[in-house]
Amino acid sequence: MVFKRLFGNGGIPLEIDTIVPDEPFRPGGTLHGEVVVRAPERDLKIESIRMRLVVNASLTHKGDGDGEDDGKTVGYPSASGWFEMKKGEERRIPFSERLKWETPPNETRGERLGVSIGVRTEVEAAGVKAATDLDPVRVETLPLHEAVLDAFAAEGYAFDNSRVYESSLSHVEYHLYAWQGFRLVDRRGGEGRPPRVELTFHTNAVGCEIFLRRFQGDSGQYWDNKPKALRFVAAHHEVGSRDFGADARQWLESLARLKPGKGDGKDED
Repeated sequence: MVFKRLFGNGGIPLEIDTIVPDEPFRPGGTLHGEVVVRAPERDLKIESIRMRLVVNASLTHKGDGDGEDDGKTVGYPSASGWFEMKKGEERRIPFSERLKWETPPNETRGERLGVSIGVRTEVEAAGVKAATDLDPVRVETLPLHEAVLDAFAAEGYAFDNSRVYESSLSHVEYHLYAWQGFRLVDRRGGEGRPPRVELTFHTNAVGCEIFLRRFQGDSGQYWDNKPKALRFVAAHHEVGSRDFGADARQWLESLARLKPGKGDGKDED
């Protein structure tokens, strides 16, 4: 166990660590773990433990209310932080957080997606106030995400990379000021096939609004500045019964017919 040693006035140390299980969590599920606190040199009164779940969103724009230097905050795990400790004592405080359905995943079936997610813990006591390093959190794709990605892979569109943007999707109800693009590359080739596409899943308890657009280079963080997107819907319970392969073919054909230009994702096939 590696502890973060925090020095306050007079050089009195406080040691803390955040323990997150090395297991995947899913959007809509519950993240859990422990905060370990030690008072190695004297009695201490812990006044607060504040935690943030952070994603390395691209092109973070300060001034939108909650931009942070270390990434985009997408959750606030809760741990009780008002207690006294004797010299040499160690406390383990459980924490939990229901992950929002829109939480960006950073892995799919164990494959990393290039998105960093972690918990940052801030502890305050008399004369001590500091934060830990970022403790990594694994958030995996939902079965619906995987079914759609598999369907595109079967059509020759392989996953290339993913990026999270700190902005909102137009004309959707959202709870996180962030969205994630899955960039796919055409490995098959052929006339009329877009060479690169981007999928975005706007997820809720029922299913996903699925947005598909051509990917034409990184055109900034704002949704409306990017190429026009087609919008489709699918439900979680349809996994295993719906032919997403046929959907992927139809969606790609619709995208090939779509006139290039900027858009807001309101078009629907």
